[in-house]
Amino acid sequence: MDNTPKILIVDDEENIRRIFKKALEKKNYVVHTASNAEDALRKIKNQEYFLVFSDIFMDGMSGLDLLKEVRETTSQAKVVVMTAQDTMNNTIEAMRMGAYDYISKPFDFDVIYALVDRAESTRGIEAPPDAETIQKVDEFSVESIVGKSKKMQDIFKTIGKSAASDLAVLITGESGTGKEMVAGAMHYYSRRKDRPFVCINCAAISRELLESELFGHEKGSFTGAVEQKKGKFEIANGGTLFLDEIGDMELQLQAKILRVLQNKDFYRVGGKEPLEADVRIIAATNQNLEELMEQKHFREDLFHRLNVIHIFMPPLRDRCKDISLLANHFLNMYATGLSQGSVYLAPETIRIFNNYSWRGNIRELENVIKRAVVLAGAGPILAEHLPDHLIEADLELVKADGRFDTQLNKLIRGYLAQNQETQDGHIYDKLVQSLEKQLFEIMLDKHFGKQVSVAKALGINRNTLKRKIDAMKIEVKKHKNNE
Repeated sequence: MDNTPKILIVDDEENIRRIFKKALEKKNYVVHTASNAEDALRKIKNQEYFLVFSDIFMDGMSGLDLLKEVRETTSQAKVVVMTAQDTMNNTIEAMRMGAYDYISKPFDFDVIYALVDRAESTRGIEAPPDAETIQKVDEFSVESIVGKSKKMQDIFKTIGKSAASDLAVLITGESGTGKEMVAGAMHYYSRRKDRPFVCINCAAISRELLESELFGHEKGSFTGAVEQKKGKFEIANGGTLFLDEIGDMELQLQAKILRVLQNKDFYRVGGKEPLEADVRIIAATNQNLEELMEQKHFREDLFHRLNVIHIFMPPLRDRCKDISLLANHFLNMYATGLSQGSVYLAPETIRIFNNYSWRGNIRELENVIKRAVVLAGAGPILAEHLPDHLIEADLELVKADGRFDTQLNKLIRGYLAQNQETQDGHIYDKLVQSLEKQLFEIMLDKHFGKQVSVAKALGINRNTLKRKIDAMKIEVKKHKNNE
C-alpha cells in the first residue's frame, strides 16, 4: 500500500488547480485535482487523502456541501475551505461544520506550506466529530460584524469552532469594538440559538439593583419588593447570558457569579430554594482584568472560570483593511432612512478614514457615517460633511508628511553635494537601493524577521521581497518567533 501523503485540490478554475498542484508537488506531495465536488467525492471514496483544499462556490455542490459529505464518511481527510468571498458567515459556518481551516484568495504559499505541514504532523490523531451534531443554520442576522482582515477572520474561526460547546467565553477589547455583536454571534451559531439571548450591562446598574436584576427577588425581600421578580439568569434559561462590562462588577457579586458557574444553580434575593442555571455565560470587558486582579478588584478564580475561550476584539486602527468596508456597510444601513437620495463616499473621505486613529472604534465610525449621511443629503460624502476633529487630525498628518518630505529633501541635497564628483549616471539606482535597503532592514526588525508580514505591510509580493533581500545581502536576524 502506498503511504505517500496525498492531497486533493477541488476548484472549478483550472488555473487554480494547476498552480496549487505545481506548488505542492515541489514539496514532494502526491497531488490530485477535481473540478467539482461530485468528482472529488468519487476520488475520496477510492483514495485516502490526508488533506482536501476545496473552493466554496462551485457549480453543483458547494464546498460546504462537500465538507459535510466528507465529515459524514469514514475519511480521515482534513478539509480546508478556500474562497475569494471571505465573509463572516462563510468563515463561521465552515469552521462550525468541522473545516480544518479557512483561507482566502489570493494565496500566500508560505502560509499554505505551513498549513500543510501542520496538518500532516497531526495525521491519525484527530477523529472526526459526530456528524449528527452538524446542523444547518440560516444566515446570521447581526450583519454589523464586518471584516476581511486576518484578525477578524481568526475571530470568526473561533466562533465557528466553539459553537457546539457551552464553555464560558470572555471577550476583551476597547469600547466600541463590537463585543456585544460577537457575543450575539456566539449565541446564534450555538445549539442554544432558539432560546433567549439576554444582555445586562454590569456597569450601568448599582450593586444593590444588579443583584436583583441578575438573580431576581422574592416578594418582601427588601423595601420596594412588592412582588416576586425573575432575574436575568431565570429569563435566559436554556439560552445565553451576556454579562457586559463585568470588570465593573463588585467583588461580592463576583463571588455569586462564581458560585453559579461552579454549582449551576442560584437563589433569588430572599429566596430559600435553589433554581437551576441552565445558561451559557459570555462576559465582556474593556478593562485589563490582570491588573484588576493584582489590585484585588477582580477575583482570580472567577477570571479563570470565565476565560475558557478568550476573544480579543482588535481596535479599528489595527483593522485598516476593514475601515472602508465598515464605512460602506453603515452607509448602506442608514442611507434609506436618513438621506435624500443616493450617497457614496468620496475618495478623499476614504483616505481620511483610513488615516484616522478611531479612538471610539466601530461605534465612532458608525456615528460619523450617520452624521455625514444627514449633512450630505445626496451625492458624495465629502470632507466638509465630517466632524472637525477628523479634519484636524488629517491636517496634522499632512503637516507631518510635509516635515518628512522636507527632511528627505535636505538629505538628498546633502548626498548630492558630497558626491558631485562621483555622479556617474547611476545616482538614481544608488539612492533608491540605499533607501530600499534601509526600509527593508527596519521593517524586518519591526516584524521580528517575518518576511510574510513585511511583504504585506509594504504591499509587495513575498517573492519580490525575498529576491531583493538576497540581492542586497540583507542579514535577516533570527528571532524567537521568526518564520
